[in-house]
Amino acid sequence: MSDNDLGTFLRGRREAVTPAEAGLPAGPRRRTPGLRRSELATLAGVSVEYLTRLEQGRDRNPSAQVLGALADALHLSLAERVLLRRLTERGACAEDPLVCAAAPPLSRTVRPTVRAVLDRLEPTPAVALNWIGDVLARNQGFERLAGPLGMLDGERPNLLRYVFTDERSRAAYPDWADEADDLVARLRHDVPLRDPYVTELADELTVTAGAEFADRFADLTLTPRRIGNRRVRHPRAGALHLLHETLALPEDGQWITVHLPADGATAAALDRLVGRRPGALRAVPAAG
Repeated sequence: MSDNDLGTFLRGRREAVTPAEAGLPAGPRRRTPGLRRSELATLAGVSVEYLTRLEQGRDRNPSAQVLGALADALHLSLAERVLLRRLTERGACAEDPLVCAAAPPLSRTVRPTVRAVLDRLEPTPAVALNWIGDVLARNQGFERLAGPLGMLDGERPNLLRYVFTDERSRAAYPDWADEADDLVARLRHDVPLRDPYVTELADELTVTAGAEFADRFADLTLTPRRIGNRRVRHPRAGALHLLHETLALPEDGQWITVHLPADGATAAALDRLVGRRPGALRAVPAAG
């Protein structure tokens, strides 16, 4: 991870906000596509010199009031405001590692109760993951959904490696870029503040997947989705439209992802795939 994530994020968002969005005249001869540093400083009520220090990484611990003012001036969404606070915490760690607790050990197993939850969710496909995308446990519904896609191949399946290094993932996901964005956003932002496992995996995928991974990992505007939908081309079940929900297990650094059919055709296809009686899985309408 960069030593100046906070500055990179602020500069990127400043350049993305147009003068019109900030209520300012565009004016002639603008050298930046977004706001000038002086304009953002005025809108946020800070000095240009202080904003420069933040963007250059010479000050990494702004107050909550300054963060709030910058977030308002940049029209940040709730997810972006959470990210801004998290990047500030990372900056404080970089300045003084003693202010941050060491990251807990990376989990490679799940608790028996988590396995029981996965089993109780049958026949709905469900999987438990850790923060770098390792598949830790899954139920039979998920095995029958993901196995034929090649997602579970290998001794230690990992969703990021599958998406970025296995060509079958591009056939499986018609919206491959969205899947890649979401997985990298989780790796980038849903991890302990100091985590060597993330750095190790990021270095590996930068070598094996190149710019398709590295550019996403450098993009601080990507934020993970907790809910959403995905389309899957399944070699046995055909075209599937799935909704997914994420159930966080923060004390373990894990989460459970549950896949639900979004329409009747997908529900029927999943019923056939998991070998259950017709009607065991029912379509769940997406929120309008």
